[in-house]
Amino acid sequence: MNFRPLHDRVVVRRIESEEKTKGGIIIPDTAKEKPQEGEIVAVGPGARDENGKINPLDVKAGDRILFGKWSGTEVKIDGQDLLIMKESDIMGIIEGQALAKAA
Repeated sequence: MNFRPLHDRVVVRRIESEEKTKGGIIIPDTAKEKPQEGEIVAVGPGARDENGKINPLDVKAGDRILFGKWSGTEVKIDGQDLLIMKESDIMGIIEGQALAKAA
């Protein structure tokens, strides 16, 4: 991908949710909500403070994150549907145990 976000922005690829519930009920596409979980594809260098110093971001490429339902701007880059959002729109990073269950 030939795209680098600026400042405190990140590029996120949505991670699709399961098509079945735990009880085995298949969820049709029309009833699905957009996933609020994603993987960071690229990050900007960070935001500048009042003194001009760059503050690096807390997230990095490859992190799995949770974000708000209406966060970010949807874009299509190299045929992929991606989101561009500010780091402040990210609610948290999914670590360790949750990653093992998802894999």
